[in-house]
Amino acid sequence: MKLKLHWQILIAILLAGIAGTITGTDATFLGIAFIDVYDFIGTLFMNALRMIIVPLIMASIIVGISTLGSGRDLGRLGGKTILFYAVTSTLAILIGLFFVNLLAPGIAGGEPVGEQLNLTLDSVDVTSAVASVEGRGGSDIVQIFLRMVPTNIVAAAAEGQMLGLIFFSLVFGFFMTQIPAKQSEALITLWTGISETMMKITMWVMKFAPYGVFGLVAETVASTGFAAFRPLLLFFFTVLLALAVHTFIALPLLLKYVGRVNPLNHYRAMAPAMLMAFSSASSSGTLPLTMECVEKNAGVSNRTASFVLPLGATINMDGTALYECVAAIFLAQAYGLEMSFATQFTVVLIALLTSIGVAGIPAASLVAITVILTAIGLPVEAIGLLLVTDRVLDMCRTSVNIFSDSCGAVIIARSERETGILEGP
Repeated sequence: MKLKLHWQILIAILLAGIAGTITGTDATFLGIAFIDVYDFIGTLFMNALRMIIVPLIMASIIVGISTLGSGRDLGRLGGKTILFYAVTSTLAILIGLFFVNLLAPGIAGGEPVGEQLNLTLDSVDVTSAVASVEGRGGSDIVQIFLRMVPTNIVAAAAEGQMLGLIFFSLVFGFFMTQIPAKQSEALITLWTGISETMMKITMWVMKFAPYGVFGLVAETVASTGFAAFRPLLLFFFTVLLALAVHTFIALPLLLKYVGRVNPLNHYRAMAPAMLMAFSSASSSGTLPLTMECVEKNAGVSNRTASFVLPLGATINMDGTALYECVAAIFLAQAYGLEMSFATQFTVVLIALLTSIGVAGIPAASLVAITVILTAIGLPVEAIGLLLVTDRVLDMCRTSVNIFSDSCGAVIIARSERETGILEGP
């Protein structure tokens, strides 16, 4: 009987805790240290995740933007949709930024928790990370925008300058639809095929997540014991709190005062889709049920729902953007690196842009987090620790993603003067 991935990961975490406790750092078998085996397994999995970053992000963004290519879709409805998604994603990121700075899960007793989490690096790596993050001022914001336009897109991708790659993908996706139809259709077909292929590869890589999680967690437990999980627990609740504020305060306020509808009616209408999103952790997989709930339960027309929701499943990832921001700041705190305003602005900007390109499949946001860490000079290996809590948080943030999409559909339908929207008691 094949277990679902989240159960496999949970079992891997439990087994890793047992194995790491038993073997410690000194146990060997046939002359090979167990901790070296754990490191090999974890590193191999992280290398596979890094392998798919460039093609997955690039193809997803290009395909998502190209769906806006026709003149009709780029009209009034398209403008409202993009504006709503940009506002809610930015709002979600700022909420996450507020709580991660307020609660500081990466700091315990005034000291960074890096050693507890086994986040020890070579001195060269530490020097590089500190140089990249510390000592920045407001003038560095200008450099952020300069890096958005790389002189060599291939070199930018090879060197991990993902901000420039994301900007190029946005521009390419838009202008791909402005050329003659024959060539445009060929390019759209090509990039759609690449995007779907990369989703398959991502899902294939995630099948090995239990093994990667086992290696990463076992190495941490063997080196530091279970003290490492106390900071992760605070990080876990920081993300949950931020997601709850966005879902139960920010979005309902938009529904009530912008859409002029009863938020409670909308929660009831979207309950089946939110439960489906929670269990599957897939925005794309939940899309058919989301459309059914929005049309039949919320009363939004097919014209609006069929445009707003598929686009939202591609580019509107409020929960994911919030999580990326909190995770990046948490890891920076754990390393003891001070985050200046310019650096935090970089995190906000990249979280917003990468949330557009995150595929609607489980754990794809881990790929996007590597983009943020690379951009601010932090080692991407640290995200292996996030896998310990990622499945549950993935389920929660996916529910937030599709709820935000549905709020957009309702608010935009109301702005289009549609009637019968959420007229329940």
